[in-house]
Parts: sequence; structure tokens; C-alpha cells
Amino acid sequence: MPGNSFGERLRITTFGESHGGGLGVVMDGVPAGLLLDLAAIERDLARRRPGQSAITTPRKEADAFEVLSGLFEGRTLGSPLTFLFRNVDADPRAYAPFKDLYRPSHADFTTQAKYGHRDWRGGGRASARETVARVAAGAVARQLIAPIEVVAWVHRVGDIEGPDLWDVDAGAVEANAVRCPDPDAAARMEALIRAIRADGDTIGGVVRAVCRNVPAGLGEPVFDKLEADLAKAMLSLPAAKGFESGSGYAGTRMRGSAHNDAFVPGPNGVPITTTNRSGGIQGGISNGMPVTFTVAFKPVATIFQPQATVDVHNQPATLTPRGRHDPCVLPRAVPMVEAMAALVLADHVLRARASR
Repeated sequence: MPGNSFGERLRITTFGESHGGGLGVVMDGVPAGLLLDLAAIERDLARRRPGQSAITTPRKEADAFEVLSGLFEGRTLGSPLTFLFRNVDADPRAYAPFKDLYRPSHADFTTQAKYGHRDWRGGGRASARETVARVAAGAVARQLIAPIEVVAWVHRVGDIEGPDLWDVDAGAVEANAVRCPDPDAAARMEALIRAIRADGDTIGGVVRAVCRNVPAGLGEPVFDKLEADLAKAMLSLPAAKGFESGSGYAGTRMRGSAHNDAFVPGPNGVPITTTNRSGGIQGGISNGMPVTFTVAFKPVATIFQPQATVDVHNQPATLTPRGRHDPCVLPRAVPMVEAMAALVLADHVLRARASR
């Protein structure tokens, strides 16, 4: 099935379904000789894992992985690097009662319309369960691009917003279950998520991210602009509905005289800018300043309230979903955003090596 691969020089292909035997990823283009820290991969996977707190889905998956190829004596071989995750807590029976119904705002109808046959067990390929493979690949990419650092955090849940800042520490992000670096905002966000869950409903919000130590010169000037590839990566995530680079939509309310990032002499003979409204990218190419962006996530489509829908015969029906779902995708989306950003940057690092 097309559309399962991402990247050019560093290319990943994910496989598997939410309630099938397992999921995995094949990474092609990882340079040989990289000493792979498997513990670091496990740490990122633990941040994405279901059942990690009272405000996430209760599905229990350890997300233990097997490395099937591309690694020997702890170092990458240059051949395809393959990770396999076996599903251990799949429960397709929870979906059997409405396998012939189209869940509102899910991919059920559109997948049926495209392929004529679908896996109704928890959404199949469209399930957020697929992102376990991306996070593993992103953890490899992190090691490939060091010392570039990627940090994401929850900036807003519903109408509750954290401080307008970009100098965020990863430790502060991980200090609470919501993954908001501001403790006061995090407490209010968690209370809101708990109240929403008690109502059988869901809520969305915004994740921000910053990529530090990105060298100048990453990205292509036309179709593969760095922010264009970041946008594609982020909008490929489940429930993602919007992307802003740098100042984003707020910049449209400014004049050029206020929005422009003035250059000043920087260290090592490389200029820097006094502001960073460009988000570290100009003309589609990184300028050496931190790369900043924002991703908007819609409310999770599965709500535990009766909803009007139709069945596979186009007849009206009422749906009350069952199963295990997040009331808010934002806390678990943070490592997903970081993973996709790391994969984009790693791809462009490898492409930059061949540009001269």
C-alpha cells in the first residue's frame, strides 16, 4: 500500500495494524558504524506508551521491541535497520459490535471508500498505535543528528494555555503527566482533561517544539523546504490538523518592519539574528537559529457518548463506542512530534552532506 514510507536519504517504512500481530519500522539509509543506544530508544518509547498515567488510554503495551536487522555488536551496518513490536494487549472484540458502522470523524468510511476492504479492529493502519514505530525510528534519528536537540511540549489544551516561551527545558516537560513545562498551567490542563473524560468526551490543543543547534544550510530552496517537510511530517500524525512555522499566523498581523529578523555578527564568523520570527528557516533553508514550530491536534474522534452515523449499507444508525482511548492526545503526542522532527532533520543532514 503506497503512503507507508517517509524521507529521502533517510527513509522509513512502517508496517502493521493496531490490533494485528504487531507493528514495526524499516529504516533505510542509516549510516554504518553508528553506536546505537537502545536504552535511549526505550526511554522515548516509554514517553509514548499507553497506560502511562491516569489521563491516557488504559491499554497496556510494554512496547518491547526486537531488532531484526541492520545492527551487529551494537553498531549499525548500513543495511536496513528493522524494529518489530508485537501487540500483547490487543482486544478486537471491543470493536466487533460496530464493525459495520462508520465511526464519526474516524478513517472508517474513507478507508473503505479507497480500498473496498478494511481492518475494523481499532482503526487498523489509521490508529495512533502505528506511531510506536515512528518514535523508535525518531529515537535512532536523534542519535544520528546529535548535538541537535529536539524538545516539544504541550502549550495549550482547550482554552488553557501555557506561557508564551520557547526556551523550554526537557526536564520541565517531563515533570508532569500533561507534559506542559509550566506547573500551574499543567495542573489546570490535567483537571480539564479529567473533567472531559468524566463526561465521556475528548479535547484537543497545541504542541510546540524547538530544535536547537541546527546548523545553517539544511533544507532545499523549492519543493523540499525544511518547513515544508516538517509540515508534512507533523500533519501525517494522527489527529494533527494544523502547522505553523516560526511566528505562523501571528506574523500575518505584523508589518515587515517589525517582523523581519535583523542580522548581527555572531561567533565563529557566522551571523545570527536578534529575533527569531522566521523560526530558524529562511527561504526554506535553516539559518542557524533555533527551528521553532507549532502543531494543532483535534479532539480524539472516539467519544463515549451516543452519536448519529450510518452503517456500511448507508442506513442510519446510532453508535456508542467502546474500547480504550485517550481523552486528549496531547501528552502522548509530544514524543511523536519530537520523533518526526528528528527524522526530518536527519534526512536533511544526510542530504546536506551531498550538496557540495
